[in-house]
Amino acid sequence: MANADDVIKLMEESGSKWLDIRFTDVPGTWQHVSFPKHEVTEDLFAEGTGFDGSSIRGFQTIDESDMLLFPDASTATVDPFIPNTVSIIADVKDPITGASYDRSPRHVAAKAEAYLKSTGIGDTSYWGAEAEFFIFDSVSYGGASNSAHYEVDSEEAIWNSGNATDLSGEGPNLGHKLRHKGGYFPAPPSDTQTLIRHEACEAMARFGIEIEKHHHEVATAGQGEINWRFSPLKQAADHVMAYKYCLKNTAAKHGKSATFMPKPLFEDNGTGMHTHQSIWKDGSPMFAGDRYVGLSDLALNYIGGLLKHGDALMALVAPSSNSYKRLVPGFEAPTILALSARNRSAAARIPMYSNSPNAKRVEFRPPDPTCNPYLAFSAMLMAGLDGIATGASPGDPIEEDLYEVDPATLNQVPGSLAEALDALEADHDFLLKGGVFTPDLLEAYIDFKRENEVDAVRLRPHPYEFFLSYDA
Repeated sequence: MANADDVIKLMEESGSKWLDIRFTDVPGTWQHVSFPKHEVTEDLFAEGTGFDGSSIRGFQTIDESDMLLFPDASTATVDPFIPNTVSIIADVKDPITGASYDRSPRHVAAKAEAYLKSTGIGDTSYWGAEAEFFIFDSVSYGGASNSAHYEVDSEEAIWNSGNATDLSGEGPNLGHKLRHKGGYFPAPPSDTQTLIRHEACEAMARFGIEIEKHHHEVATAGQGEINWRFSPLKQAADHVMAYKYCLKNTAAKHGKSATFMPKPLFEDNGTGMHTHQSIWKDGSPMFAGDRYVGLSDLALNYIGGLLKHGDALMALVAPSSNSYKRLVPGFEAPTILALSARNRSAAARIPMYSNSPNAKRVEFRPPDPTCNPYLAFSAMLMAGLDGIATGASPGDPIEEDLYEVDPATLNQVPGSLAEALDALEADHDFLLKGGVFTPDLLEAYIDFKRENEVDAVRLRPHPYEFFLSYDA
């Protein structure tokens, strides 16, 4: 187990002059504070360092604002983007009680892992996230009382095929543009971002992320995906945070902008974070069995729990207003709360690439990378465990082409963030088991999302409404 001395030694050996301490707010963004080397002592790790929790989104109110950060020595790494710096993830504690802070997302993940062990069902849950993204050459957006706009651009986008020059205006247009929905696996020069993804993967390895592959994704304009090896829940969430950090900063180094927004382009594929999950006990895969496509009864009940609580889960796994521009029935998105072995329109899919019992897992497809991974992974685990406890059934698997089925006959995910938040408000008892989530955290989360996303979008005129209604 790494300790303070190991971190100090790492700083000395790497010539680092700074320790950058990071933690995650409730919506799911890294926050950080930097300390010079002479302040990095055993006391920092034993006693923590204070900060104003009332200034952090979703954290405490002004009357209980003092919080402490305790660096987790096992997460220390030489930062690939900030020179002379070691970065480290911290846990949040209350300075009065000394207890871990219940609104801290990383603490929720730790409690979820502990709850799994307490049930006796398993001792480890493994998580693999497929977080897609776009890398644009430029982005512009804004809104005021009398205006609103956005525009993104990409050198490889099909809409630039008719330009006389490249985006800089200094060189010729060399063609090789990617058509809408034509971006899956093309080789360079059509895929312009191979080297950026190479470099991002090398940075991710610094954070202990074991890269498996990367490639261009389906959409035009720089959509990509990087796959990495699964890991236990809390560590997997740490890796998602580091993944997003590395990709955004690598893109910025190349003068580009990376985004994990679920639906930045109209009429092209959106960005998801298909999440693979399984439970193990004493080194054995608990999802392997002799039922449907080699699953166990326990796995089917787990999937039943995901589907049973699917509406409520959406508020945590697809948590932005823009998420529901991606989750539209009849398009490419997995909106149908059903089980299937291979059909990618089903919310719960069973990958069939391997017959090994160790590979048996469920891929839950509605999540997107705007989620807070600590909260999203914990919520999915709690839904699955509730399904096991109650014997929930996933229903009959759907094997037919779901594009040929009337969407009205299928159980669909909520159509908006507002509907998803209402569902979470009505169905959250499964999250409270073992004290994993607290009513206080869920209330703070729902209030934050309603005020800062649902109402913020609902109250503003949309630019396309002028097209529809201005001359009415």
